[in-house]
Amino acid sequence: MKKTNLMAITTVMALALASNVQAKKSNYEETQVANGGSISGNVMFKGTAPAPIMEDLSKGKNSEFCATHPDTKEGGIRPRQKVVVQDGKLENAVVLIENIDKGKAWSKETVNFDFRHCDIFPKVTVIRKTPKDQEEGLVKVTNQDENTLHNPHGYSVKGANRKTLFNKPLPSKGSEADVTKSLKRFKPKKDSHFFLQCDQHNYMEADARIVWNPYYTVSAKDGSFTLDNIPAGKYKVTAWHPYVGEVTQEITVAGEAKTSTNFELANP
Repeated sequence: MKKTNLMAITTVMALALASNVQAKKSNYEETQVANGGSISGNVMFKGTAPAPIMEDLSKGKNSEFCATHPDTKEGGIRPRQKVVVQDGKLENAVVLIENIDKGKAWSKETVNFDFRHCDIFPKVTVIRKTPKDQEEGLVKVTNQDENTLHNPHGYSVKGANRKTLFNKPLPSKGSEADVTKSLKRFKPKKDSHFFLQCDQHNYMEADARIVWNPYYTVSAKDGSFTLDNIPAGKYKVTAWHPYVGEVTQEITVAGEAKTSTNFELANP
């Protein structure tokens, strides 16, 4: 093979590799949004919601204290409802725009997971990959329970596979773990579902959608949601729930226009 041809092939391969690496990076750009539009509506649920898991707290650690959870019934049984539906409306569904590369700024608020009454709050939220120049303040986990050891274990979940991100024992009330650095490991197209569990009390669970831009929200108790300050354009918008699945629509947003749409999820 001629030297010039070999050099040409090498150059093409290098460019392809660089392009592939670039495509896998999150390149969202914060900018001023002029005449932004909005998308609002409801996340609906079709069918009957799954029955709650009836957790027998007497069989686990710290049973007497954990039974102080306000949902605990007679005999130390606590119902855990993973899919919350009211009048056909789905609570705690994450609604997000998939394909937007520039727009409004990211929120500066810290995501706080509280371990309280042997439960985790919030139950469903949204987290992002930690920016290169940030080492703390993005996501924290706090033990709010007196004289109770909790052990937050964070995972990235894909199908049946779990990748450990952090495992931080919190021995007493007020113990806090800033897990911001652990989230630098997220990769686009590989990480989308974050799962948090207590290794001491396995029924303590919470979930989050991993996002790559700041256009997201979580549906309210009545299933309602709003995404605002969106640049005019055509977008893929997804409604996702960790225990129901997801559905995607293509939606066109016009400048300063209010676009209405509903999503429907069903028990798989």
